[in-house]
Amino acid sequence: MEYRYGLMTIQWDDKDKALVLIDQRRLPNRLEYIRCKSHEQVADCIKSMAVRGAPAIGVAAAFGLALAAINSKARDKESFMHEMDAAFKLLRSTRPTAINLFWALERVMGKARSTDSVDKARDAMLSEAIAMLKEDLDVNRRLGEHGSLLLNDGDRVLTHCNAGALATVGYGTALGVIRAAREKGKRVSVIATETRPVMQGARLTAFELKHDGIDVSIAPDTSIALLMARGMIDKVIVGADRVLRDGHVFNKIGTYQLAILAKEHKIPFYVAAPLSSFDLKSRVEDVIIEERAYDEVVKVAGKRVAPKGIRVFNPAFDVTPPTLITAIVTEKGVLEPPYEQSIAKILS
Repeated sequence: MEYRYGLMTIQWDDKDKALVLIDQRRLPNRLEYIRCKSHEQVADCIKSMAVRGAPAIGVAAAFGLALAAINSKARDKESFMHEMDAAFKLLRSTRPTAINLFWALERVMGKARSTDSVDKARDAMLSEAIAMLKEDLDVNRRLGEHGSLLLNDGDRVLTHCNAGALATVGYGTALGVIRAAREKGKRVSVIATETRPVMQGARLTAFELKHDGIDVSIAPDTSIALLMARGMIDKVIVGADRVLRDGHVFNKIGTYQLAILAKEHKIPFYVAAPLSSFDLKSRVEDVIIEERAYDEVVKVAGKRVAPKGIRVFNPAFDVTPPTLITAIVTEKGVLEPPYEQSIAKILS
């Protein structure tokens, strides 16, 4: 594909009619790919976190619906739409917090509803998914360009979880800002949190930054207060799975505590999010925080490290209030407080 930037998390093989995904469960030890030829396979990849990151989930789900359309044997539009509704519901049920999933599915279903034949619906749905893949790369490049202005030469930037190429189609949001700053010649180094319990920072962020030759170090989640107190962190930049109209940000568990620490140490705390991650309808209490598997906490690399018979709390996300956020970087520019006004203005 002509729109390739380093690691491509999601690719479409038009000849084989297959969605090709990096299997992120295998990283960093093995770079392997999964070929999905059905929407059920795509749904399993999203649920199992073979593909993860809000923008990547959205684009993968869009192709999942396109695959359901390609595989449908329906001859009339009514039967076809019945099958698409079932595929829509399955894909929508995979993960509850990232808004991009629902945004992408609605966008592709809209194309299906707007056509008057099965063949036209198939073509329109696949074309829309391909357009979304290309758009994601363009959006992240523009977001990175805006965000790069916030970073200075020599900055040491802390990031959490993985908001890079692996969380998008291929460039990144928070890491896209860092890539763009580097492309401008700025010497920027990165500290990545481990991001327990699934270790997306240690496994994924460190992998992709090292892959691209960007200076990266890993720090335990519990060490960040000390690093900040020692003056070792100049900026914090994270991604987002959902941004509400008033500026509340849902992101990987641990983001909220990093924002509190940044505020205490007077360190700018930035969120990088495409407009597809914005939710103008929900209130904080409406958003479901995903609870993940027991074994993610009690086991490390498949080996049990906790006693049997204990309870576990394993929320996948938390919510950071707008009072802790210095700015939100989007593809249309950098938003500053008060967020209710700046978000409404940019989305009007």
